[in-house]
Amino acid sequence: MKPKKVFVSGCYDLLHSGHVAFFEEAASYGDLYVGLGSDQTIYGLKGRKTINSDAERLYMVKSIRYVKDAWINSGSGIMDFDREIRELRPDIFFVNTDGFTPAKEALCKELGIQLIVSKRVPEEGLPVRSTTALRQECRIPYRVELCGGWLDQPSVNSLVPGSVIVMSIEPTMEFNDKSGMATSSRKKAIELWQTQIPAGNREQLAKLIFCMENPPGTKTVSGSQDQLGILLPGLNKLNYENGYWPVSIDSITDDETLNFIAEHLYLIQLPQRRFDYDVLSNTSINSESAEKLAKATELCWKSMLAHDVKGWGKATTACFEAQLEMYPAMLTQDVIDAIKTYQNQAYGWKLTGAGGGGYMILISDQDIPHAIKVVPRHLNN
Repeated sequence: MKPKKVFVSGCYDLLHSGHVAFFEEAASYGDLYVGLGSDQTIYGLKGRKTINSDAERLYMVKSIRYVKDAWINSGSGIMDFDREIRELRPDIFFVNTDGFTPAKEALCKELGIQLIVSKRVPEEGLPVRSTTALRQECRIPYRVELCGGWLDQPSVNSLVPGSVIVMSIEPTMEFNDKSGMATSSRKKAIELWQTQIPAGNREQLAKLIFCMENPPGTKTVSGSQDQLGILLPGLNKLNYENGYWPVSIDSITDDETLNFIAEHLYLIQLPQRRFDYDVLSNTSINSESAEKLAKATELCWKSMLAHDVKGWGKATTACFEAQLEMYPAMLTQDVIDAIKTYQNQAYGWKLTGAGGGGYMILISDQDIPHAIKVVPRHLNN
């Protein structure tokens, strides 16, 4: 009987035992074919250069005994393998949890390919390895915006005072560039401090990053929720009124609340934003929608503190709907498709950032298969 064809795709930079275990697991289903992202594709997704060139990475991957054949994918973005997978017509598309996206699932349904998600089982006696873990010398966190995004802009908070709720999260994975996870602010922090946030007043340190990211003459100012979300541990409600910096900050750092949020918060990876995407096109900033956004944020905050997952989910969707009234370009076809896929599994949803790509937040009390989980940065970290 002819063996099945199994396809995997990825970066495979800093090749380690976790990659080999992944290939071994995939190859257990049949002949393994590997599509590697080009240097240009990885730079576009991660915002950094690879350690090893695509020629070096291809040479190493082809040398692994579990791999039947490998190549550099010809496309770009998360779906850079589209042409290759259509030509190969594999029986199985094998992915890990971080690499799962609704777009990949839809493509498999279109082509009649079985989608299998890795269990991430290391070789006996070896530790679990990931590229992110190997980069773990950098402890500077990311941030996730949970509600109220856009209220850190004077164009909105000058109409109605309101808040943005953010949470600092551990760098347990490498989030894609331009994904709504404050990656640009994090890069500035790394540029300044390399691997660790220094001792000192965190709000003052956030102001330093804010100034670095928005030098004199900046046309589109990056809102301070990004810098504060990274620098302040735990859950923070940033209260804005006619300005770029909050007039006050409410902070929650108790383990019970942070663990509750982590338990019910899921992220689904979406395709990268198109090159010509402009979230500010067709904006309609008005007091009525700004007030809806502010009210949704207050309900979200109260629900999270009360550990009310249904109320939190309802407020999350209300937040997103208010955002869309002012910034309709946020709603792309990829977002619409993701909502249709997950709306019956979640109490609420929104994007992690202002753009039409990145990650979708889902609030649920049931396990959502293949979704990404985050780890809040607690006070003592």
